[in-house]
Amino acid sequence: MKKVIYLWFAFTVSSASAQQATTGTTSAYKPVVNFTTAQDHEYMLKQLGIKMLRPGPSGDESAPNHANYDESLANPYPNLPEVLTLKNGKKVTTSDVWWKQRRPEIIDDFEREVFGRVPQKVPKVTWKTLIAEREMVGFIPVMAKQLVGQVDNSEYPLLNVNIAITVVTPANAKGPVPVLMMFSRSALPAPAQPPKESLEKINAALKELLVKTDPSLKAIFEQYPAYNPIASVAVNPFGPPPAGDPPPTQQLLAAGWGYVLIEPGSIQADNGAGLTKGIIGLVNKGQPRKPEDWGALRAWAWGASRALDYLETDPTVNAKQVGIEGVSRYGKAALVALAFDQRFALGLIGSSGEGGAKLHRRNFGEAVENLTASGEYHWMAGNFLKYGAAAASFGAKTANDIPVDAHQLIALCAPRPTFISYGIPEKGDSKWLDQQGSYMATVAAGPVYKLLGAKDLGVGYDYKTAKMPGVNVSLLDGELAWRQHDGGHTDAPNFKYFIPWANKFLQPTSAKAK
Repeated sequence: MKKVIYLWFAFTVSSASAQQATTGTTSAYKPVVNFTTAQDHEYMLKQLGIKMLRPGPSGDESAPNHANYDESLANPYPNLPEVLTLKNGKKVTTSDVWWKQRRPEIIDDFEREVFGRVPQKVPKVTWKTLIAEREMVGFIPVMAKQLVGQVDNSEYPLLNVNIAITVVTPANAKGPVPVLMMFSRSALPAPAQPPKESLEKINAALKELLVKTDPSLKAIFEQYPAYNPIASVAVNPFGPPPAGDPPPTQQLLAAGWGYVLIEPGSIQADNGAGLTKGIIGLVNKGQPRKPEDWGALRAWAWGASRALDYLETDPTVNAKQVGIEGVSRYGKAALVALAFDQRFALGLIGSSGEGGAKLHRRNFGEAVENLTASGEYHWMAGNFLKYGAAAASFGAKTANDIPVDAHQLIALCAPRPTFISYGIPEKGDSKWLDQQGSYMATVAAGPVYKLLGAKDLGVGYDYKTAKMPGVNVSLLDGELAWRQHDGGHTDAPNFKYFIPWANKFLQPTSAKAK
């Protein structure tokens, strides 16, 4: 099978080159390699010398290889890598040693083995405003802008990357406001529509054009004179009927914040087949990744940093008070963004699981092997696949061989406020995510917060015996925070706790929207 894949790869490249020659396009650029996800995965295994991967456990509890949910079997590797010990064995006792020595060591391990390295030369992003208008969100007037970040592709014109974001800020704020950047579809909250008189003109012109195209429509329009091709959108001045909390975006605006929606798929596709495209493919000029190259999580985080570059130029935004948020795979990306870019002031990390706040070394729910042997490998660096290897040129490796773990990823966020959020399995935030393992990681990150003068969870540092607080019990007194709400796979129920918690640390000076 491997031989077939590489013969196919060679054939694809040569055929594409021939096509370029016959169509008269420039031969200065190698064509984009169009692997399937399976082919890309196999190509990386070949580079790493991996002959066989262990299969990941099944999420189906009736399957023979179902995931473990027995807490007594959950910690086969109970000792986590030391967060405050240098590689030379010396203890980290000062913030200066943390910033200059230990933190760079941890970052290097994460970049090389887990998330991949952002290339030294990444093309410039130029931001353009597509739409800017005044809108209403509930009773709150806002300024809403849709922007595109065009990535310079002059060195490889065969690929285009256009980062899509929406920026919404309170229109009546007296100064720059804090904002929360959220991984989501980029969309305006309430696009303005033409007034009734203008809409009548549009409909009259449209009817005339339709009749010219199809004269039989004239009789229909005469039979139904009140019909208009474009109907006005009725707006309920009282908003939707109450059904729990307002949407998170509305809560943010009501508290005097703004928000940014950044579309991950406009940065990098969420699949292995897309690794030769998007920003990863553009930098690699359409060729497959090498083992240390970045994966989708790091690419999405890079995109968030580029959006933050734009926000630093936006006078309506307090760029020193920009937070980052995401749920599930985008919770992982938000944690990565917060860890690697210290300009983000704080983070809300929702239900992030394996590859996020969950400990790799835990045997509970999703495992390292689910990332290395499945369609989710593209989130990580190629080197991460080594830790699911059953047979390879280097032998076999397990999660215990990973030089870092989730507690150190959380620690990279210190001393900035970091809120770890989960729901409950009964409502859809499945046991697969290992809420307990994420709590243990949060506890184990605490010593770094303390070293840097910030407050941790306040429950001590014994991660081996740490037990989650009850559902809806808040640990929100410090910069490191935890709360498991009674909802599902979302962080929305925690927004009413997140916003006042964040305000304690940001102390926003801008006035609330009137």
